[in-house]
Amino acid sequence: MKYYLIAGETSGDLHGANLIKALKIEDPNATFQIVGGNLMQAEAKKKALIHTSEMAFMGFIEVLKNLPKISRNLKLVKNDLLKEKPDTVILIDFPGFNLKIADFAKKHGIKTCYYISPKVWAWNQDRVKKIKRIVDHMFCILPFEVDFYKKWRMPVDYVGNPLLDAISTYNFNPQFRAQNGLSEKPLIALLPGSREMEISKLLPIMAELPFFFPVHQFVIAGAPNFDEAYYKQFFKGIDIPVIFDQTYDILHNAEAAVVTSGTATLETGILKVPQVVVYKANPISVWIAKLVIKVKFISLVNLINNFLSVRELIQDDCTAYDISYEVGELINNKAHRASVMENYDILAEKLGSPGASEKTAKLIVKYLAKI
Repeated sequence: MKYYLIAGETSGDLHGANLIKALKIEDPNATFQIVGGNLMQAEAKKKALIHTSEMAFMGFIEVLKNLPKISRNLKLVKNDLLKEKPDTVILIDFPGFNLKIADFAKKHGIKTCYYISPKVWAWNQDRVKKIKRIVDHMFCILPFEVDFYKKWRMPVDYVGNPLLDAISTYNFNPQFRAQNGLSEKPLIALLPGSREMEISKLLPIMAELPFFFPVHQFVIAGAPNFDEAYYKQFFKGIDIPVIFDQTYDILHNAEAAVVTSGTATLETGILKVPQVVVYKANPISVWIAKLVIKVKFISLVNLINNFLSVRELIQDDCTAYDISYEVGELINNKAHRASVMENYDILAEKLGSPGASEKTAKLIVKYLAKI
């Protein structure tokens, strides 16, 4: 079978790579065409048609600014789908782009599988009607999504969360500190996100935190689509190590973490590192989002548990002082720290066991065999 996978962000690249690995086991004759990042390229042993670094734009204003590039990317993928004629296109999250591709693929008789559901439960729930029409098979990774789709009478498969796969198979480096020139001082992890907008808004604030915690060392988890020089422009009179491709090791060694809202909040929760979740964006984008967002929380940990399990600091509340206070509570307030850890236990129970990639690959091959 020929599989065409599309991921537009760093997290999707990770899940796409694991799915490719699982598909190769289920279908030894599998061939791949990809839109993705370094991990998918390595697993598929093929250069991506478009790299994720040319795809991800976050926020209403940011998307508007990049409409010409998004339009070119859509045209490029559509033309390539007609050229490649895959047995199925597998869309990984990234709904603004991927739902347009799903519509196009459906019109041209290409089977559509959607891995990691669009967050239609958060806003514009009427999009489920379109999804029912253009997506042949939906694979959900969040427990509450199944009940949501049932309300709309759309059959879906719950496959578990692929982050459990990535973390359970990760080989933690016992020499992480020594190999990265870190001391034995307690470590606080800074995860400023993987998009330019996120980093430019949040890293200048995060870079102030070492002044509040002189006995700790700080480490920034760098995104692969940027270099060290990009991060250093946001530092304020202090040098903070930027370490790439070792986020799980950073978190594994951290006493606490400051994490930009997104997939990383769930990774941090699974690894049971006490965290404060932060988010800051263009004020107009945030104002529009507040008008349409239908959920109480922004972090996946809180959304899955359905209660405030970790603190969230958004927009005007996202200051160096407020973040430092919350980090201090996580480090020094034993009762608060214990409460967060108990909340992580609830999260683990809700997420279940690893195996999402394997389950999804088996189902995709099974469904395609029935064609």
